[in-house]
Amino acid sequence: MKQSVLFLCTGNSARSQMAEGWLRHLAGDRYEVFSAGTKPVGLNLGSVEAMAEVGIDISQHRSKHVEEYTAQSIDYVVTVCDRAKESCPLWPGKTTMIHWSFDDPAAVVDAEARRRIFRCVRDEIASAIREFLADQAK
Repeated sequence: MKQSVLFLCTGNSARSQMAEGWLRHLAGDRYEVFSAGTKPVGLNLGSVEAMAEVGIDISQHRSKHVEEYTAQSIDYVVTVCDRAKESCPLWPGKTTMIHWSFDDPAAVVDAEARRRIFRCVRDEIASAIREFLADQAK
């Protein structure tokens, strides 16, 4: 049986979406992968563009509310922003909670700076996912 991973942030528009895309890309079908937000706001085009630059298509993802998953048994809940960590619900069963804090690229106003921060956060998330997978392989 596959282990499940839920990436959680506030808006489920950027960081959690990129993390979902990275884990699917790097781990193939070894995990059931989901993402959600405490206050979903829709998929951010900046995350779609940043991921497309590295050959990962997340354009069909959609923002989901965390309540879609709270009744499920989830093996790993990974919060990718501090606000989501603070408001993360309790999970039934045995769940491992992990927190990664990434800057919010959607909060940057200047268009060129926003593209740079989306790329930076995308790469930081990729590194964290690779480390997670390496830890799981031990």
